[in-house]
Amino acid sequence: MRPMRFFGIDARASAPLLFFVMNIELWTFVLAAGTAILFTVLERKGLTVPAAVRAGRAWVAGEVRPAVPWWERRRMIDYRK
Repeated sequence: MRPMRFFGIDARASAPLLFFVMNIELWTFVLAAGTAILFTVLERKGLTVPAAVRAGRAWVAGEVRPAVPWWERRRMIDYRK
């Protein structure tokens, strides 16, 4: 299945374009154009929009993601007292 396109870019990447149409200012235009260019470049590299978002989220989270939060981890106890 091919992704939906809106003027040549992925439709999911054009969400800031809707924000620009609702609030026409220079900074919203720059935001919309920047995200469209970013996702177009990533798509040419082989990443779709959802894959790019997942890769960015994994990069922010880091390599070590424990299953148990730090406040629920069991502490070591010294029984030799």
